[in-house]
Amino acid sequence: MMFYHSLHLVIRKLVLAAPASKTLRPACIAPVPSTGCFKHRLRLAQILGAGFAKFQLLNHSMYSIFKFLRALFLLALLHSCTNPPYRGSDVVGAEDFVMDSYRIRSGKFSILEMEGKDTEGLPEEWLEEYQDVINNGDVLQIAVYHPTRFDLVESVQKIGQSIGFRVSEGMVYLPDLPPVHVEGLSLLQAQKEIEDLYRHQIKDVSVFIAYRERILRKVELAGLVSVPNIPVDGRLRLFETLSIAKVPTNANLFKSYVVRDNELLHVDLYKLIKEGDMTQNVVMYGGDKIYIADPSASTIMVLGEVGKERVVNVPDGFMTLRLAIAEAGGILASGDKSYIQIIRGNILHPKIYTLNWEHVVRLPNDSMLLIPGDIVYVAARPLSEWNRFVNDLLPTFIALDLITKGIKSVGIEVP
Repeated sequence: MMFYHSLHLVIRKLVLAAPASKTLRPACIAPVPSTGCFKHRLRLAQILGAGFAKFQLLNHSMYSIFKFLRALFLLALLHSCTNPPYRGSDVVGAEDFVMDSYRIRSGKFSILEMEGKDTEGLPEEWLEEYQDVINNGDVLQIAVYHPTRFDLVESVQKIGQSIGFRVSEGMVYLPDLPPVHVEGLSLLQAQKEIEDLYRHQIKDVSVFIAYRERILRKVELAGLVSVPNIPVDGRLRLFETLSIAKVPTNANLFKSYVVRDNELLHVDLYKLIKEGDMTQNVVMYGGDKIYIADPSASTIMVLGEVGKERVVNVPDGFMTLRLAIAEAGGILASGDKSYIQIIRGNILHPKIYTLNWEHVVRLPNDSMLLIPGDIVYVAARPLSEWNRFVNDLLPTFIALDLITKGIKSVGIEVP
């Protein structure tokens, strides 16, 4: 407080010592109130804002002194008050944080509900297999087996391995057979049709058929996958699709999604892959799209008195508070362990939880969960902030002392 009062008096005496001018009047520097840290700073800011333009009319040396004093004030303004935790009326405690953590454990869509997003249940019919049919343009993989007709077996095998059997105008063309109509048939029906036609000529022949390539009836994949598309057959499910696509273990399953008919499917990939929840294992349809997100697609921030302020990836959609603090290097000795705050939700209207270190240490991990977008803030102890203030301003106080001595040499008395 004395620092601000002295700074104000120095500025006032500089003005009074300046040459008289119609544009510079001593009345522009009013006394500073004797109480209230914020009022002091506000009044000084007003003084500096008004006086800065007027001092430009003075000689160069006086103007330089004033610029320095203004810089000193701005430095003091930044460091003069401690950086305490937020204690507003909208802050909640550990009980709310624990209750919300158990909601988070329910999965992705509970988290989305907490974020205010609408979610729907998964229709049961999406889990049921359906009869898929062959379409024009599909390419079939066909193999024939017979104990003596090696020529037929070899010729069918060569075509199947090289280019496959493309369905053209609803027909497929095989050696020793007239065109076979397969469009609109299931694979099983097409297999029986081809076998019956061969058996009219050759006994004990067996036919095997599968999709080699599909034009429309396929799943398209993007993101962290190795296979861009996979054909469907009415039995292919999501888990098998992801296995074929070789999804990496570090993929962000929370931000990954499945689209059908331009709408998101309410499928929790984390519960399916990491927890083996087969209620999420939907049957895939032609035209479905899957996107597998990068690990950094969802994050939290850890700030304040920690070893290293940083952004932490949250690929699973949640992370324990302990792990987040550990990822940031732990809490420093200067940190106030009684005020660990989690800021969640819209930054304009966030939900703020205040915890202490005993909660972090003693409560189960599953009851202390963070979600993407959370900010963890560890406040500093007031003494730590004061020490920093003194260390930062000490060189400036020395410089101020030197300037004060210089001012006295021109006849201005400074207390």
